[in-house]
Amino acid sequence: MRLKLNFIMVSCFMEKEELSCFVTRCYEVVMNVVHQLAALYISNKIAPKIIETTGVHFQTMYEHLGELLTILLTLDEIIDNHITLKDHWTMYKRLLKSVHHNPSKFGIQEEKLKPFEKFLLKLEGQLLDGMVFQACIEQQFDSLNGGISVSKNSTFAEEFAHSIRSIFANVEAKLGEPSEIDQRDKYVGICGLFVLHFQIFRTVDKKFYKSLLDICKKVPAITLTANIIWFPDNFLIQKIPAAAKMLDKKSLQAIKAYRDTFLQQKAQSLTKDVQSYYVFVSSWMMKMESILSKEQRMDKFAEDLTNRCNVFIQGFLYAYSISTIIKTTMNLYMSMQKPMTKTSVKALCRLVELLKAIEHMFYRRSMVVADSVSHITQHLQHQALNSISVAKKRVISDKKYSEQRLDVLSALVLAENTLNGPSTKQRRLIVSLALSVGTQMKTFKDEELFPLQVVLKKLDLISELRERVQTQCDCCFLYWHRAVFPIYLDDVYENAVDAARLHYMFSALRDCVPAMMNARHLESYEILLDCYDKEIMEILNEHLLDKLCKEIEKDLRLSVHTHLKLDDRNPFKVGMKDLALFFSLNPIRFFNRFIDIRAYVTHYLDKTFYNLTTVALHDWATYSEMRNLATQRYGLVMTEAHLPSQTLEQGLDVLEIMRNIHIFVSRYLYNLNNQIFIERTSNNKHLNTINIRHIANSIRTHGTGIMNTTVNFTYQFLKKKFYIFSQFMYDEHIKSRLIKDIRFFREIKDQNDHKYPFERAEKFNRGIRKLGITPEGQSYLDQFRQLISQIGNAMGYVRMIRSGGLHCSSNAIRFVPDLEDIVNFEELVKEEGLAEETLKAARHLDSVLSDHTRNSAEGTEYFKMLVDVFAPEFRRPKNIHLRNFYIIVPPLTLNFVEHSISCKEKLNKKNKIGAAFTDDGFAMGVAYILKLLDQYQEFDSLHWFQSVREKYLKEIRAVAKQQNVQSTSQDEKLLQTMNLTQKRLDVYLQEFELLYFSLSSARIFFRADKTAAEENQEKKEKEEETKTSNGDLSDSTVSADPVVK
Repeated sequence: MRLKLNFIMVSCFMEKEELSCFVTRCYEVVMNVVHQLAALYISNKIAPKIIETTGVHFQTMYEHLGELLTILLTLDEIIDNHITLKDHWTMYKRLLKSVHHNPSKFGIQEEKLKPFEKFLLKLEGQLLDGMVFQACIEQQFDSLNGGISVSKNSTFAEEFAHSIRSIFANVEAKLGEPSEIDQRDKYVGICGLFVLHFQIFRTVDKKFYKSLLDICKKVPAITLTANIIWFPDNFLIQKIPAAAKMLDKKSLQAIKAYRDTFLQQKAQSLTKDVQSYYVFVSSWMMKMESILSKEQRMDKFAEDLTNRCNVFIQGFLYAYSISTIIKTTMNLYMSMQKPMTKTSVKALCRLVELLKAIEHMFYRRSMVVADSVSHITQHLQHQALNSISVAKKRVISDKKYSEQRLDVLSALVLAENTLNGPSTKQRRLIVSLALSVGTQMKTFKDEELFPLQVVLKKLDLISELRERVQTQCDCCFLYWHRAVFPIYLDDVYENAVDAARLHYMFSALRDCVPAMMNARHLESYEILLDCYDKEIMEILNEHLLDKLCKEIEKDLRLSVHTHLKLDDRNPFKVGMKDLALFFSLNPIRFFNRFIDIRAYVTHYLDKTFYNLTTVALHDWATYSEMRNLATQRYGLVMTEAHLPSQTLEQGLDVLEIMRNIHIFVSRYLYNLNNQIFIERTSNNKHLNTINIRHIANSIRTHGTGIMNTTVNFTYQFLKKKFYIFSQFMYDEHIKSRLIKDIRFFREIKDQNDHKYPFERAEKFNRGIRKLGITPEGQSYLDQFRQLISQIGNAMGYVRMIRSGGLHCSSNAIRFVPDLEDIVNFEELVKEEGLAEETLKAARHLDSVLSDHTRNSAEGTEYFKMLVDVFAPEFRRPKNIHLRNFYIIVPPLTLNFVEHSISCKEKLNKKNKIGAAFTDDGFAMGVAYILKLLDQYQEFDSLHWFQSVREKYLKEIRAVAKQQNVQSTSQDEKLLQTMNLTQKRLDVYLQEFELLYFSLSSARIFFRADKTAAEENQEKKEKEEETKTSNGDLSDSTVSADPVVK
């Protein structure tokens, strides 16, 4: 408590003491200026004059005096509007009373308290009672010790009044006009000067007083600083009540009522003003770009400088007008406690953007502007010097020198000398004062004086261009109008087309920071900045970023789930917002951070999709699709959800399949082209699938060693199946029929163009059915076909294991920069002489890299292994009964096609038991067994698929011919029957074609282009080459040995 009290006392004391010193200094300056002016304008004709002041009007002096009075007036308004400050001051005084009762408790000496209390009372009287301005004008300006007399100096009173009227005449003409520069600020100063004049001389010009009040109809309120608004009518009535009584009450009430009218009119015209200024500012920016981008030509240098000067001043004028509209409107609404419509808020925010756009334009071209300003000031100084030179010659030409003429000449020479140099504020002030003296005695003609005044005004503006633009574009007042920000963000969200304007608004919000850094009511201004930062970010998140995230997520979900027939999303009916424009924005700077909308939304979607995928793993594909759609539609670079491999897309585990491979091959169907297994039937609403990615995930989980184990299990399974296969082929009924078919084909092949007859295969099929049927309605040939399909499925699974291994290895090795040049880490560690543990780790890393490189480069030829292990046994003389296999393939294919068509037809039926659209395991099985028996050539000699094609094409042509004949008889039933027949024939032909393609593809895996004899010959040649190369190597070694010895 004691520390806090000490802090408050020190803080309060320092702050108020500084302000008190400043105010006291202002009082002294006002007193000094008034005394100096009174000394210049003496009514006593006998008294000696400092200079001849007849016709000399130091208007600049009065303008600056008005500025000083405006500062004091502003201090009064700030303190009057700061209710919190007054409340805290009262609390502070109460606290001091409690300290006074028990000083020892707070560690303060009692004798120090009384002086401190007196000091506080002085501060309160000087600053907190709202009497800063009043105390200044109520000073004793007349010297009591017989010095300068002010109040009774009629000449000074007339000069004072004349100067006020002159300034007012200039201000009134420009007030509210597009060319207004600082007339409002001067008007405040005029009112201050008028009250000071009344306080000193106690005379009121009723007509001028009324003119001052009439300005309130044009300008009902003026913003002094930030959110402090000043009502001139209240000020004039309060400070000069005697003059107010002379006016009728109706006119005074009308002035106050005009505030409401002004506000209503402004609210109505705001939208129109925005549109106008939008065009003006856009046009000005284009003109600015055009002029500054153009190279300056030496022959038109002066003209170019004039154009640049005019464009710079025009930009400043737009900034001043826009700033005035924003501040006056916003502060009037707040002062009068009237609610603003959303339309007005949006319009005012647009004006804020335009204001910052002007500032940004000057900032963006600041290098060129700075260079131009230097040349323009020189050019303007040259013009002013020419005008003064003409006047000076006129004075010199008149040989009648008087004291007054010498003063004029001296003033002109002073002005000339001052203009020959940098255009600083002090030099321009001296020029202005010198010309106040130099313009008397008609030294300048009327047509010369006005252009000179314009040039000097331009010189003022251009010399202070950066400071003036910065002041007018400063939007620190928005700190007190933060309530408009949520409405603004809602508008930006609804109208995403021009989302880039956010940069300007955040630039305006940053303007509040420098003012806050001067805050002293907290222990550190950073506390205030943190609160402000937090508040703005919360509003931004709530009104833009979170809404944007939700809308993007909603859009992605609805786009992915279009099949669910959700609400109508037709953009022509429900409208459409192109939110992608938000993601083309550059990051927005605010405080010490950059707000990247794209990154924020991307992070939100990544987080949401990841979390929801972990909750519902079966939805991984949906979220993956949504990620892709986010990239495609909005250009968002999404992060892959690298979830543990056993949780995402695992499917059936390799270990489970390996242990139950006999169940797997019977329950799953293989698709050769897509390398995918599909469940045959399921009690669920969906069928499980297994693809390469599932297998790769399993291998990554269990390690690559699982691959060889799986192939070993497959080998054991194939051994059992081939035993059943051999038994079937050895069966007397089957063997006798096959031998009979072989003999039959040999006899008729020359007559039948070496093609196995389709009818013979059909006959074999029918004959087998006579041998018996299972309770499920399956013949022996059906069961044999299933056996071959299961063998083919096992081979398909082996193929998938190899592909999954390659997929896993390539994923693991992708982080190695160059597979051709892999660094040996063990050697590097040895060179560096590192610890034994590091050496072991390096050796292990080398081993892992070597394995991965080898696996990803080649993989293991499992098919060749499984062919080599079974082929010798199949080709032995004791298994000669298996040599008849090639002749059973035609009836088998016929059986398979009938089964396949039956399964596909069930897909369109309500009861889908037994439905399937693929079973390439049969083709794989046939191709594998033909390879084991080395019977590709024997099977090809049957030309079976050509025979099938010819048979069906012949029947199709016959049906088509019959259709042409029957179409004349108009028998509809017969025509329908023929159409159905043709469709059935087309389906059968298509299925045979598909089987032929699948079988041809499967044969490629087993090198169908070479017979067993050719493969053996190739193997022998390779062995001989190896022996030869080894022999050469050993010879070279022997010859080298003696040399080494």
